[in-house]
Amino acid sequence: MIHILLADDHSLIRSSLSRMLATQDDFEVVGIASDGQEALDMVRSLSPDVVLMDLHMPVLDGVAAIALLTRDHPSVAVIALSAFEEPAQVTAALAAGAQGYLTKDVEPDVLFAGIRAATAGGVPLSPRIAAQLVRPSPTQTLVDTLTEREEDILRLIVDGRSNAQIAKALGVSRATVAAVCGRLFKRLEVADRTQAAVWAMRNLTQTPHH
Repeated sequence: MIHILLADDHSLIRSSLSRMLATQDDFEVVGIASDGQEALDMVRSLSPDVVLMDLHMPVLDGVAAIALLTRDHPSVAVIALSAFEEPAQVTAALAAGAQGYLTKDVEPDVLFAGIRAATAGGVPLSPRIAAQLVRPSPTQTLVDTLTEREEDILRLIVDGRSNAQIAKALGVSRATVAAVCGRLFKRLEVADRTQAAVWAMRNLTQTPHH
């Protein structure tokens, strides 16, 4: 039997989830919490196997509750269950210690399978979340497409060098530097050297890769 604790601040969702989980012979809902703090208190007293944790809740939000719960009760599997699938939120929940991330619109069978997978050490993810996590971010893709020369030019722009100084440092003509900068700024979607420098400082590693 898999003992489950639900944590959600919407009573309608709590009751519908509870009814849905009750249809499975191997599930037992042992507690229902309406905020993150209540969920933590219940975990201490009820020792569930799995916690389904909403992320937007009063008193203590889901991400903070997940961090505390997984620190104090590492044997409890926590699945973030949210209506939202923004990359930053998914990353925050998983970084806090959630074993999986399911959206509230998943099919019941996906939810049931996810709960069973979590107790076996699996990582239950909604299909869209899984696709999002394996897809490289647009910024990373851009970094990977930079040529060695483009990267060198960006680093020199960060150093405050003019086109003439960059041309001298790289042994190319000023026209070449200007042409590369023009193409580069367009690809990076920046308007000027200052924005290009800010982009480079945020996205390039500190030391050249060659």
